[in-house]
Amino acid sequence: MTKPGKRRLLILAALALVVGIGLAVAWQASREQAPSDRLTLFGNIDLRQVQLAFDQSARIERILVQAGDRVEQGELLATLDDRRFQANLAAGRAELDARQAALDRLLAGSRPEEIERLRAVVEADEADLTAARLTYQRTARLARQDMASRQSADQARATRDAALGRLHADQQALALAIAGPRQEDIAEARAGVAAAQSRLQLAEIAVADTELEAPADGIVRNRILEPGDIASPGQPVFSLAPVEPIWARVYVDGQDLGHVRPGLPATIVSDSFPDQPVDGWIGYISPTAEFTPKSVETTRVRSELVYQVHVHACNPQGRLRLGMPVTVHVPLAAEPVDQGADPCP
Repeated sequence: MTKPGKRRLLILAALALVVGIGLAVAWQASREQAPSDRLTLFGNIDLRQVQLAFDQSARIERILVQAGDRVEQGELLATLDDRRFQANLAAGRAELDARQAALDRLLAGSRPEEIERLRAVVEADEADLTAARLTYQRTARLARQDMASRQSADQARATRDAALGRLHADQQALALAIAGPRQEDIAEARAGVAAAQSRLQLAEIAVADTELEAPADGIVRNRILEPGDIASPGQPVFSLAPVEPIWARVYVDGQDLGHVRPGLPATIVSDSFPDQPVDGWIGYISPTAEFTPKSVETTRVRSELVYQVHVHACNPQGRLRLGMPVTVHVPLAAEPVDQGADPCP
């Protein structure tokens, strides 16, 4: 090739390089001036975890699920040896029955038959007193005439006084039977019944606590204790991951934060199912900034301050799992979803 031809090729290459640099600078400037209509974020799947433990201390009798099992709310997961708690429950019921019977007896008052019996006793006491008085009067008159000994008169007077004392005592007993129990005694009996009811409720709660149920739908992540182990309130038996809510924890830099608002729809794509995106929506935006976590891949410098965002996900097939890395696409021009209704189809 002649020298003029080589010079022409060099000029064309230089022009192409200048044009390319110009186009790149213009594209970067336009990107900085006007944001894209879609925001791409990176993060990991997150969800709540529940440590399930018994409220009582006893030996574990049965464990009904394995790690990885899917459980429903209210499903029985494990039980304790409840013999001690059942015995306390039976004692509480017996005590309540006894307290209630004592209160019922006070409220019912004296039986009519008891009152009639006391009336008959009083009438007999009155008759005995009349006879004792007559005997004393005759004996005292004879003693004054020296026809009876002074000792006989004293004995007759003592018999009269004893009859009078019995009459007064039986009259008081009759008055108490008619009046019924004191209000203070009834109040004390009522308090005893209330205390027994409270102890019975505690015994019933203790028996119910020997069964461990799932508080929500979820997946058993870990089975920590086994049958025969001693359970206690501070020792978890299972680690449960509720299936809802589940979200992608992503991070937005300050430049893009103004374009993100709660309720915006989003699409979540995982590396495990790249062709099966999951629908979601932005549910939480952190009010404070933080440095970008090292585990998150971003297109920005890692040292920049970012804001944590939760993108709630619809996960009917359970494809999203704890810790799974995901990519989230947020269309900025979309209308927010109604979070009061169920956003998942």
